[in-house]
Amino acid sequence: MPIERLILAVPACAIVAAVLCAHPATAAPVEEPHSAKESLLWSRLRERVVAVEQGLDGVLGVSVKDLGTGATLEVRPEETFPQASSIKLAVLYELYRRADEGDLDLQETTSPPSPRAGGGGVLELLGDRARLTWRDLAVLMVGWSDNDATNAVIDRLGSTAVNRRMDELGLPETRLRRRMMDVEAARRGEENVSTPREMRRLAEAVYAGAGLKPGLAGDLRAVASVPKHSAFEVALPAGVVVAGKTGYLDGVRCWSAVVAVPDRPYSVAVMATYLRRDADGEAAIRDVATAVHETLDRLGRSSDLGRGLRD
Repeated sequence: MPIERLILAVPACAIVAAVLCAHPATAAPVEEPHSAKESLLWSRLRERVVAVEQGLDGVLGVSVKDLGTGATLEVRPEETFPQASSIKLAVLYELYRRADEGDLDLQETTSPPSPRAGGGGVLELLGDRARLTWRDLAVLMVGWSDNDATNAVIDRLGSTAVNRRMDELGLPETRLRRRMMDVEAARRGEENVSTPREMRRLAEAVYAGAGLKPGLAGDLRAVASVPKHSAFEVALPAGVVVAGKTGYLDGVRCWSAVVAVPDRPYSVAVMATYLRRDADGEAAIRDVATAVHETLDRLGRSSDLGRGLRD
């Protein structure tokens, strides 16, 4: 999708029509920024994001939504990207939906699969007799991006069930096709994929605990918000709650989350592929994260006229 398709404060009726055609079961109105002053700030944010996109030796996708007003900014929102570990958000959501349905108990203990897949995390360092609850595995999967914890959960749930749940959410391009660290499956083209818009919407569903009882919804949000040592979240101030997941593969970098800025929470998905240098992809996502946060945080701490009011 060309950069000219970047969406910013399009008239609401046009966006609603497009969303209804794409996802008739889950469509919701998308509004413009509230005022001309806000529109100006969004326009300048757009310029910053475009500059990052044009300066990257790779392909960048972005989807950002102000959860207060519904204003959006997108670059290649419907383009399919590899998700690396960001797909773990889909696995996490299915785990909690199955717990809500009574199919499993999050406090039940299990042993991770052996031999270990490796590739980072905690479980690869533990013995075969280690036993953890499904909730423990969820925390390791999201907070430490533990691949063995993820594979244990995938084995329990099944990829077909995860994908069916994504269909229920209206996210047909979000597909779990393989376990973590399965290089042979990746070579066969069985990559875990999604689009910027769908991953943003998935992050929103996780943060809201969509379809869950209040207690489980709150716990899902807490697990998704476990502090992470992310190369992208360093762009955000300390103490900001971030419910999401990063992803890293050779030539690929991803980040999808809800950032709970006081009075102006926003959802964001930024992903890069075909990277000539992985470090450039990380820098691009950090630059987008910084630009988005600075804009939404400024709006959140200001009055309708722009006076700063937050302590």
